[in-house]
Amino acid sequence: MPYFSVKVPLEYTKNERLDKYVASIPQGMNRSKLKSGVTEILINGKKSKLSQKVKAGDVIDIEWEDNIPDDIEPQDIPLDILYEDENVTVVNKKQGMVTHPACGNWSGTLVNALLFHWGKHSIQMLKEGSDEQILMRRRPGIVHRLDKETSGIIITAKNRDTEEWLINQFKTKSIKKEYILIVKGRPPAAAGDIRTQIIRDPKNRKRFKAVTDTDEGKYARTIYHCIASYGNYTLVRVRLKTGRTHQIRVHMKYLGCPIVGDGIYNKPDPQFPDATLMLHSKLLEIKLPGQKTPTRFVTKTPERFLKMEKQLKHKFNKKSLIP
Repeated sequence: MPYFSVKVPLEYTKNERLDKYVASIPQGMNRSKLKSGVTEILINGKKSKLSQKVKAGDVIDIEWEDNIPDDIEPQDIPLDILYEDENVTVVNKKQGMVTHPACGNWSGTLVNALLFHWGKHSIQMLKEGSDEQILMRRRPGIVHRLDKETSGIIITAKNRDTEEWLINQFKTKSIKKEYILIVKGRPPAAAGDIRTQIIRDPKNRKRFKAVTDTDEGKYARTIYHCIASYGNYTLVRVRLKTGRTHQIRVHMKYLGCPIVGDGIYNKPDPQFPDATLMLHSKLLEIKLPGQKTPTRFVTKTPERFLKMEKQLKHKFNKKSLIP
């Protein structure tokens, strides 16, 4: 991806936002391109926002992507639909599918597939406006997301009223979300409640890190229950109380039990060198529009889990860890 770096002159005395400053210098970028195409902004090596003020001596590093499409196109991509009515579509997202268009993934996403399934036309990509307006246009109907390599349940909204109804439940944490995962190692207890702050890893900008005894970063809470162990591998069920980026992956790493197949937080596993991320969103309980009680959606256990568990059972004696 194209890369841009500049140092603010020592004689600089203004108090401008980063986007305004970069747009004003001869070798800079216009604000429209900054909002729509930038993948990462660093000031003195720290992740920053377009609204941050710059000062003399600051080193600004910007990475961006060219050739941003003008429209989000409907694409005929098969979907595993668990439930659908006039307001929502509940999908069992396959592993490897990105939730919505973003830098590096402008097609083949869940949004592209939903637009086709719903019989909608292409949507013009906003390149002017606030960050919120630009993002909203890129993810119609999306009220929560899963990492690309995480499979499982996503609920999507067919209209704006339903979006607001669902988003409010995610904000107030009145939903129930459960995941299953296979980790390398054994957690310190059969069940636990992990509460930490999550920050970006200063040694690797693609990773996050769990820290305690600080207010830095964002608060994250994960409740886990070990289902069974096979040698030095454990099948775990997790319930999220917050929804931070990479939260489960970071918290399992924090316990010393990274998820098998996690290319960011774990090393290749000698027993399963070809494993993909063993993380699946299995259950969602949420109130549908107009309902007073939650509806429960559950997926079948993915084939990659059944295959790995079969191999583990063949190699090791199963030991139940349920209290």
